[in-house]
Amino acid sequence: MSHQDDVKAIITAIGGASNVKSLTHCATRLRFELKDNGKVDQASLDANKVVLGGVPQSGNRYQVVIGGQVATVYDEIMHLPEMAGVGAGSVDADAADGEMSDAELKAAKRNEGVRGKVAWLDNFFEYLADSFRPILGVLLGASIIIALVNLFISIGVIPNDEANTGLMFIKALWKGVFYFLPIMVAYNAAKKLKVDPWLGGAIMAALMTPQFTALSDTKTWGDAVQCVTNETLGTSSCTATVFGLPMQLSDYSGNVFVPLMMAAVLALVYHGMKRIIPESIQLVFLPFFSMIIVGALTAFLIGPLGVWVGNGLGVGLAWMNGHAPFIFAIAIPLLYPFLVPLGLHWPLNALMLMNIQSMGYDFIQGPMGTWNFACFGATAGVLFLSIRDKDDQMRQTSIGALAAGLLGGVSEPSLYGIHLRYKLIYSRMLVGCGVGGVVIAVLGWLFPSTIASGETVHGVTTTAFAFTSLLTIPVFDQMWVYAVAIAAAFITSMVLIITFDYRTPEQKAEVKARVAAAVAAKSDAGSVESAAAPAPVAAPSAPAAEAAPSAPASQSEPTTAVLSPVNGHVVSLDDAGDPVFASRALGEGVGVQPTDSIVKAPVSGVLQTVAETGHAFGLKTDDGVEVLVHVGIDTVKMNGEGFAVAVAKGDRVNAGDTLVTVDFDKVKAAGYSTTTLMTVLNTAMLTAVTPKTDVDVKAGDEVIAIEK
Repeated sequence: MSHQDDVKAIITAIGGASNVKSLTHCATRLRFELKDNGKVDQASLDANKVVLGGVPQSGNRYQVVIGGQVATVYDEIMHLPEMAGVGAGSVDADAADGEMSDAELKAAKRNEGVRGKVAWLDNFFEYLADSFRPILGVLLGASIIIALVNLFISIGVIPNDEANTGLMFIKALWKGVFYFLPIMVAYNAAKKLKVDPWLGGAIMAALMTPQFTALSDTKTWGDAVQCVTNETLGTSSCTATVFGLPMQLSDYSGNVFVPLMMAAVLALVYHGMKRIIPESIQLVFLPFFSMIIVGALTAFLIGPLGVWVGNGLGVGLAWMNGHAPFIFAIAIPLLYPFLVPLGLHWPLNALMLMNIQSMGYDFIQGPMGTWNFACFGATAGVLFLSIRDKDDQMRQTSIGALAAGLLGGVSEPSLYGIHLRYKLIYSRMLVGCGVGGVVIAVLGWLFPSTIASGETVHGVTTTAFAFTSLLTIPVFDQMWVYAVAIAAAFITSMVLIITFDYRTPEQKAEVKARVAAAVAAKSDAGSVESAAAPAPVAAPSAPAAEAAPSAPASQSEPTTAVLSPVNGHVVSLDDAGDPVFASRALGEGVGVQPTDSIVKAPVSGVLQTVAETGHAFGLKTDDGVEVLVHVGIDTVKMNGEGFAVAVAKGDRVNAGDTLVTVDFDKVKAAGYSTTTLMTVLNTAMLTAVTPKTDVDVKAGDEVIAIEK
């Protein structure tokens, strides 16, 4: 399919545009609110080249992981004709018919597991996440500028001279992002709480104006301003008398706690006054009173409290980093793999920004980087195995995820596209996280650094908020310590994945079947041409009887039916008991509940695959029909015990030839289903594949009709 077809296929797989209530997106994911989660075709999404993975959630919500091109894909989807009128953002697309809005649905139905047990806590983390998500792009862009500037300075391309106008201009590009970060956070936080976002931004901007900052000028205001120095943080704070009341003055640039707290108070005031002020004059007086009330509360109370909370948390973590560096450096990378999927990492990200604003440096991002690179190392291991196994689907997914990680520092494509789908990855990846944490703790203690204030700090620090990618390595002080630690984390995770794999035996068998089907599909054209070519003419002296056995009569006949491989009762794939086959990811087909032990070839053709364990066989007819016979469910775990295979890969067989003799009593005793599944792998390439179910059959009876 073309890119546009892949984009359209996302909506088809999600249940069609009629199933979509609203659609938004974040840095890497499309966020659907659906009418019925049960209509989602997970297999189709997994096979889509644009999609890295699908994440079902409670409350009929569904996330489709796209990666760095999510904004483009979102725009393309919203411009599809069938998406006209579908809700976007916080639009309540179903208000007219009385269904719950997105916000109401989130409040009513929470995710299962850690999130969802305490609704207010879930709301709090969603509030934090939605306050930062929209600005991830500019934060990432600024972090790359910082990294490149530091790299060019370190190699002498750019002189580190404050008088260099070019350097000052480049610094302004990224400093503007972090200086005015409180305004951006206030805007997003207010919007999340359904308050006019410009009102939130304006109140926060007031505390960053030259007029407000000028209040701390003791030369101008004399005794009306008193300043003290914080020896621990190396900062000074001033208190001015305003309207006869003391107002603590702080530098709010880069602060994130204050706008988050301010927006929460603003929401209470805004929605409270909205009930009082007549609707006809709300346009003027609602923002007027909100600015007066919340502006004053922020300047006198919320701002100082936010600075105090942020400083307190920063000092506490700094104490832990200085006195218990091993615990700190190991705990951070081991916690992040569980925090990020749940969205619980945002408080730590806010603390990083607060540390830079209050202390001038941050010490959390170094250990956090070891988690990121352990994550990327696991993805690299998956990529290696996908190339080795010729698994194109996983190769494309892992290449996209690895590029997003190594170049952008974004872990979500790896997590949602791969890691959370294959739970064995975590046991390998956590070892890499721990190794990276130990390395950064040991080297950070043995080789402490001295920051600008003259303080000695154990560990890796940075003066800028940066997404931990290859491009941002230069922003870290003790860069070599950081580089060694992330390399150790990356290599450890990658080697463990390559050595011990990330899939269960059943998942590996499914991959082999899918790869065999893909290889067979690519050779269809050649096979059809060969079948259509004129048969060679026998030499005149050769008897006709001798020529006949060289090619079974079925070779020249089109395949119109697939026969039952075993005596038994035929059921639909939906009732066979295997979700992979029920999804039709491996094509349309049937299940046969066997009453006999001999499993026979359902068509005439060549055996493309024969599982070592004897539980699966892939056949291809001369006219290109591909059939998979899968004996039992999860029987790969029997490692061939009870299976007497009668054929080998590459053999030509006729319909009715014995493939394997199975001791089904032994299969039952082992606790596995004996239902023998059979599908037409290239169903999509045929005109019709019609199963015949709910009948008793003997081996050789037609159970699937084929129309080419």
